[in-house]
Amino acid sequence: MLTTLRRIVLEFSQEAELQVALERIVTSVKKAMATDCCSIYLADYHHQHFLLMASDGLAKGSQGQTCIGFSEGLVGLVGQREEPLNISDAQKHQDFIHAPEVEEDEFNAFLGAPIIHQRKVIGILSVQQKKSRHFTENDEAFLVTLTTQLANALANAEIKRLLNQQEEINQGVKQLHGIAGAPGIALSEIVVCQPQADLAAISLKKSDDTKNQLFRYEQAVEKTRQEFNVLSSKLSETINDDSLAIFDVYKQLLEQASLGQEVSAKIAEGWRADSALKLVIEHYISQFEALEDSYFRERASDIRDLGTRLLVNLQHQSKEDLKLPPKFILLAQDVTASMVAQYQHQGLLGIISLSGSNNSHAAIIARSLGLPAVMGVNAIVLSQLHHKQAIIDGYSGQLFINPNETLKQEYEYLLNQEEELTNKVMEVAHLPCITQDGRAIEVLLNAGLSAGFEHSAKLGALGIGLYRTEIPFMTRNCFPSEQEQTQIYRKVLQAFPNHGVTMRTLDVGGDKSLPYFPITEENPFLGWRGIRITLDHPEIFLVQVRAMLRANQGINNLEIMLPMISSVEEVDDALRLINQAFFELKAELTTDIAAELMSSNSKTKLTLEQAQQKAEAISATLTRPKVGIMLEVPSVIFQMEALAKRVDFFSVGSNDLTQYLLAVDRNNSQVANLYDSFHPAVLTALHSLAKQSAQYLTPISLCGELASEPAGAILLLAMGFDKISMNGHNVPRIKWVIRHISFEQAQSILEKTLTLSTTKEVHSYLNTQLEALGLGGFIRAGF
Repeated sequence: MLTTLRRIVLEFSQEAELQVALERIVTSVKKAMATDCCSIYLADYHHQHFLLMASDGLAKGSQGQTCIGFSEGLVGLVGQREEPLNISDAQKHQDFIHAPEVEEDEFNAFLGAPIIHQRKVIGILSVQQKKSRHFTENDEAFLVTLTTQLANALANAEIKRLLNQQEEINQGVKQLHGIAGAPGIALSEIVVCQPQADLAAISLKKSDDTKNQLFRYEQAVEKTRQEFNVLSSKLSETINDDSLAIFDVYKQLLEQASLGQEVSAKIAEGWRADSALKLVIEHYISQFEALEDSYFRERASDIRDLGTRLLVNLQHQSKEDLKLPPKFILLAQDVTASMVAQYQHQGLLGIISLSGSNNSHAAIIARSLGLPAVMGVNAIVLSQLHHKQAIIDGYSGQLFINPNETLKQEYEYLLNQEEELTNKVMEVAHLPCITQDGRAIEVLLNAGLSAGFEHSAKLGALGIGLYRTEIPFMTRNCFPSEQEQTQIYRKVLQAFPNHGVTMRTLDVGGDKSLPYFPITEENPFLGWRGIRITLDHPEIFLVQVRAMLRANQGINNLEIMLPMISSVEEVDDALRLINQAFFELKAELTTDIAAELMSSNSKTKLTLEQAQQKAEAISATLTRPKVGIMLEVPSVIFQMEALAKRVDFFSVGSNDLTQYLLAVDRNNSQVANLYDSFHPAVLTALHSLAKQSAQYLTPISLCGELASEPAGAILLLAMGFDKISMNGHNVPRIKWVIRHISFEQAQSILEKTLTLSTTKEVHSYLNTQLEALGLGGFIRAGF
């Protein structure tokens, strides 16, 4: 029986046409169960009925025509009860409805099972028999097992069927769904951008002329580097933030010390240049795509973009310019940062990417440019959408093809509202983030070398609340040196000379393994990661801390933050290493400076005593920074007093704290809907952390998605958080919200929110309160 089940499911999933697959499955099930009839119905939630899609036994003319309401008949009853229904004489059942067109008068026994995908009934599979009888337990078990296995395949197949209907796209409005990549609305014509080269199509071949192959590759590298320089220069005319650093990363990867060295090594082994490029790029892509963390998984797109551009130049392909209308929306299988840079001066209003997420560099740059973006819109035939009119909603992730006049008018009205709101919030960008009754809260940036460092004078952030240091480690083929790290960190610290910059020490492991330091674990989120790795490898930790301290010399705005702390012992061990690095570096600097001042090459040669005094004065500019910890593991909730005695500040990582408290992997689509930072348990935990921090006189901040939502910011303000940290584009909006509410109102909202029992109640109440405060325009954005 198991073999039969597997065969039926495999045949279904391998069939390209959904209707053919459905017809095949009813025939296969009818034969396997030795029944007289098998039928499959699919749910239509728009019309609130089940539609008979395929049957082996019912009238052929009824397929695609017969509809049964969600609350009608035995099929509707199966859907309502969400469990199998086994009836010996169906026509005598009180819920049976007679439908002459299906010609089922001869059938009596009925067994139906719901097809459920992510808690939603998407169809009904039923079998019928002429003889009145109860189907056996084995029959019922077979049908239930089959529907369970079919659910995911059927859900995906139904989505493809709906999205690929050329007739619907040509004749009427089509609504598609993706991931909200960058906020905003755009109404315009779609322009499809197809890749100019395909690494996957390259056949692996070798060549005896290694010298010529290496020369071809070096020429392609130089041409690609020049292209990235041009793109970066053009983009910098519009934005001035570190989202541009992706082009620096591209150029670093091209250098001989990184990706370029690996390609050269493959060429030296005898591979053709294009084959060597394919081997190296695909190896990098597979490593990044295997990571659990969605942000780092998106880096595979950047590597693919780099490889494609190198291949284009390696093959000397001419870059044909797209024929662009004055205004357009760019659509591609994988919209990349370089595509956005290439077209942003040519009338680009928004982007649609069939792959990727809000962590992709295309989405990051789109947010910096104020371009709406919808990512991850699957199962679209690109050629069908070229030159189609569309609306993209970067707030909800919705995409409308061929919108009618009514829909256009609705979105034009929303677009006007959005422009007015944007103008309003930018008016307060440089004003203090303070409530109407004088309560202040600092708004900071979440940042990383090539993602999220979206600082601009226009945004009004006071500093960096979370600087991710992982990227320099991810984009190399070995651990970066102390000097390399120092240069990177100093650039960031200099961007905010008068405000604090909180740098998180290396947070990799398990789900974010390095190409040269692979880690394989069954459960990476509960495994060897964060501070656990760096304490086990003090040589890595000490080099990074020394680089941070060197970078901070003379600026003195550094704060060091330790990730994934779960015990007091980890803090003690980390502080010991930080102190060791500080005193060793201070002594080293004093010695080096004194020796230099006393050397014969020095312009003002000093005595030993004079040199020593001056060296000590210079080395005094090396100061020990404040050290804090991230509160993201639930165990810290119960160790706050002991931790407060050891550190200078706390910072809540609300994303991971939510994940651990709710036991939900937010990257797992099966349970992602359970992940919600407004869950009552999460809010209660945050309130407890804030109260304990105040009790122990330790500053506390929060960096996570909750801080960038208006309702979340209001709750955090009321709880007593001193700082909140978020992506740059949300800073002025959150400032506007805080400046248009009193602390007393925020406390009242918090008090009521903490009495609510469900996430749904929390969202409903908070939305009502935002409306009452005149902040309803921010609800739709879902910041």
